[in-house]
Amino acid sequence: MSKLDASVLTNAAQQALDAAKKLGASAAEVGISQSLGLSVNVRQAEIETLEHNKDTGLGVTVYLGQSKASASTSDLRPEAIHETVAMACSIAKHTQEDKFAGLADASLMATSFPDLHLYYPWELSPEQAIALAMECEQAGRDFDSLISNSEGASVSSHEGQRIYANSHGFIGQTQSTRHSLSCTLIARDET
Repeated sequence: MSKLDASVLTNAAQQALDAAKKLGASAAEVGISQSLGLSVNVRQAEIETLEHNKDTGLGVTVYLGQSKASASTSDLRPEAIHETVAMACSIAKHTQEDKFAGLADASLMATSFPDLHLYYPWELSPEQAIALAMECEQAGRDFDSLISNSEGASVSSHEGQRIYANSHGFIGQTQSTRHSLSCTLIARDET
């Protein structure tokens, strides 16, 4: 898998906040996420699926006084970010004011970010994932003579990056990973 680049996401968040300010927003907040992943499914020692994914999303919420609106995009090109912010600002001009709408007070923003131990990357090639899934399925089939069939085995590895930024100058980010190895077997006895 290619690596996630936090600087690209941070830059995109800053572009959105700058655009919101230029378009007259009194406050704004941006959430950006990006994920990369690899998934393999095998059944009866045959590859059923091999998938790579890379997803990106940017959501922006703007406040024009107490009027609020949101818009989102999966395109991080500067012109797409500007269009998305402009759309949110346009919508906010037509929304009713809400006295409870707005960002949390700047003094409530986090200032320290403990390591939550959520990021454990796994350098896994498609070939390694296929071999591991096949080994898992075979180990399951060999486990007991009552096992008569397999619904297959799967291996997946995903990593993600999330950034939240707002017009108070706050920016925070997290990285996380998730990995799985599973196998579904069918057993049968005389009943």
